[in-house]
Amino acid sequence: MIALLKKEMFNDRMREILSFVPAAIFPAIIFPAIFLDNSGSFHFEDNPKILASIIAVIVGMLSNNILATIISGLTVYWFLIFI
Repeated sequence: MIALLKKEMFNDRMREILSFVPAAIFPAIIFPAIFLDNSGSFHFEDNPKILASIIAVIVGMLSNNILATIISGLTVYWFLIFI
């Protein structure tokens, strides 16, 4: 519904509040994919997704490049899975 509205309809305060929505939704999508296994239980030990996500975050912070972040995270994850 909000996507159909024009930006001019909101005041500056509402635009500022809505600018935080992607930052709030993204962790809610990513957290279960990294930390939960197929049965829905918390899986922390021997989880290659955690190390791959940490490396991806570091690369993302250092490079500010989304493509390098994705490639580094996937490369580390695949490397850990296939070893």
